[in-house]
Amino acid sequence: MARRKRRGRPIDGILLLDKPQGAGSNTVLQRVKHLYRAAKAGHTGSLDPLATGLLPICFGEATKFSRYMLDADKAYETTVCLGANSDTGDLDGELVQQSDASGLQASAIEATVAAFLGEQMQKPPIYSALKHKGERLYDLARQGIEVDVPERPITVHSIALRAIRLGDECQLQTEPCLHSAEIDIEMRVSKGTYVRSIARDIGESLGVGAFVGALRRTEVAPFTLQRSVPLAQIEDAVQSAHCEARADEELFAELDAKLVPIDEALGHLPLVTLDDDSGFYLSRGNPVQVSGAPLNGQVRIALGSGRFLGIGEIDDNGCVAPRRLVAG
Repeated sequence: MARRKRRGRPIDGILLLDKPQGAGSNTVLQRVKHLYRAAKAGHTGSLDPLATGLLPICFGEATKFSRYMLDADKAYETTVCLGANSDTGDLDGELVQQSDASGLQASAIEATVAAFLGEQMQKPPIYSALKHKGERLYDLARQGIEVDVPERPITVHSIALRAIRLGDECQLQTEPCLHSAEIDIEMRVSKGTYVRSIARDIGESLGVGAFVGALRRTEVAPFTLQRSVPLAQIEDAVQSAHCEARADEELFAELDAKLVPIDEALGHLPLVTLDDDSGFYLSRGNPVQVSGAPLNGQVRIALGSGRFLGIGEIDDNGCVAPRRLVAG
């Protein structure tokens, strides 16, 4: 049976999207894919519907390298609500009042938050996309099935308390309003870290309960939120083009100008530059000898012209062996 031809434009690159609140990551992905009329697209790590901020979306050949962004450090700004718990760990869940937090001392909050700096073991929330015996944890949670989620090693590279609001100073509105204090925190964390779990554990340490009231991702290394594009900006561009009856080519040129090159996501890897002959040989799956290459580890590979070829690895013979290459 012949393979079905993939529909859509064969575009390559990364869109640094500022995800809006209220939509799931996959919903946003499908919307962006439709707006770009892209043949292939994928995101690089989910954000909960409550969360906003940086969601890199990979098009075409960039999807081959998405795991490098999945594995990257990430930074967040969050508001943690104290004095109540949530079954999901955030404002979208069912809230249960636990203890009045309005009398907490600032010094106790500061010391508790600071204690989360560094390497540690973390238990992911039951409402997560992790799997247990082939089933998503959030599916099991919705069925009322209890699972002992194993702890995982994470690293909090930095964590800073930016504001404390007690009692009537609280800004987030919930119905009913069950929390009695709020703290604003900025943090930079390793892959696999759940901010909801950090909030939960802060509440447990203070003895008052806690959940995430607001969350914004500001970095997926090496990309920052300052370079991101709001979804509304893309939707407006498409709508304007249709209203003005502009040619598709003009619209797509405008949209594609918002993409960043694939290799920008791989700047942490040493660069190896090949001449055209070596590049051709490597593209056929053969290792090549390169003077001045690192002694070991992965490298990103480009031609002298600057064209990105992919990722290679130094083999036992000191040659650069292809590991993940772009097509063409």
